[in-house]
Amino acid sequence: MSANCPLCNTSGGVPVAQSANWRVIRATEDANFPAFYRLIWTAHVAEFSDLSDAERHECMDAVTRIERELRAALQPTKINLATLGNVVPHLHWHVIARFDWDSHFPNPVWGTARREVPGGAESRLALPLAALDARIASALQQRDS
Repeated sequence: MSANCPLCNTSGGVPVAQSANWRVIRATEDANFPAFYRLIWTAHVAEFSDLSDAERHECMDAVTRIERELRAALQPTKINLATLGNVVPHLHWHVIARFDWDSHFPNPVWGTARREVPGGAESRLALPLAALDARIASALQQRDS
């Protein structure tokens, strides 16, 4: 844990699921991307290669389960995966459902917007966010079964 790290000191978003080694949150800072999730590693490490082999497998298994559930629930045009850490050097994976109608597509979510989404992006999703969160949490709990 680092005293100055926002991912050590805050939840980072809406809590969805957690294990001893990671937590998954739904990011809320940009309403243009309501199906934007993060897997945040519990220990304060900066790089994926800081993890042991078993930890890397556990981390990517969880990221894969999130991706699969987003694909099954929403049928997005694409899933974006990213681990940057340039601003917050605490290992976390972005898992973002992207749609050809979203405000930035095909640009990255951090790029320039190309259009407005009438009625808001959340209204275009196939199910409410709370239901999507529950589906992701369930998929992550099944990892040990």
